[in-house]
Amino acid sequence: MAATEADAAGKNDRPLLAGIPAPEHASPIEQVSAPGQASPPEHASPPDPGLASVSGLVPDSGFVSASGLVHDPGLAPASGLAPWRPGRLLPTPTGAPFTFCYALLLAATTVFAENADPALVLDLLRGSSTDVQHLAHAPLLALLTSALWSAGGLLSAYALAFPFVLTALERRVGSLRTAAVFFGGHAIATLATEVPVGLSVALGQLPGSALHRLDYGISFGVMTCVGALAVLLPPWGRLPLLFAAGALAVSDLLAYLDPVSDWGHLLSLTLGAASGALLRRVRRVRQTAVRTPAP
Repeated sequence: MAATEADAAGKNDRPLLAGIPAPEHASPIEQVSAPGQASPPEHASPPDPGLASVSGLVPDSGFVSASGLVHDPGLAPASGLAPWRPGRLLPTPTGAPFTFCYALLLAATTVFAENADPALVLDLLRGSSTDVQHLAHAPLLALLTSALWSAGGLLSAYALAFPFVLTALERRVGSLRTAAVFFGGHAIATLATEVPVGLSVALGQLPGSALHRLDYGISFGVMTCVGALAVLLPPWGRLPLLFAAGALAVSDLLAYLDPVSDWGHLLSLTLGAASGALLRRVRRVRQTAVRTPAP
């Protein structure tokens, strides 16, 4: 039998349970609950919209710790430090393309030098040497080709340090700046050590054979990148790295086995530290410009 409008209105005005009046400002959703489901507390506060998800409680990808905080695996830890990933120590085609391609090139030339005909390899190394004669006739070609070979193979100290040092530097300053630091230090240190050799030969202090000394490798560029990276690191990493690299350069210099190259290593480290200071200054200036609001 159909109910009249008055009966319907009377039913809506009645309390849900005898003796328990409905809240004054309750909405219809709060007043009526599904069968078999408890009604929400009268003074319950609504959930935080910032934590809403399908369940209405926490984000789908997060979890609630004992302290009640919501943790999202996709976010950095509360301390602000990004999780350490060992894979970032080595170059990748996208993360450190300059170091990645250069490392492949050095591996290819090293494998070739170890398996090709020794006479052919010696001729190629002599043609790539940055001795005084080659620098006097084709300086740019000599500087570029001399950096295609790794003196001592892939197990030398500088070849082992190459991927780690250049990857760390490239991830901080970019590919172009890393290449500029490497080849800039390689070129300046080579010229600074070979020019005195040429002058000493001209003055009669060294024999003429010093003009054709075999000089090639990546050690000058690696030491320059070590100096630049050390300056860009925080103090807890800067001082040990500078001390280790400086101790290596000084010990080689005191051994006096190859004074021309040993002086070049110490000079390269100094050039790298100066380059790192310049890069850090440029970064601070750019950060200040970004934070300063436009007038």
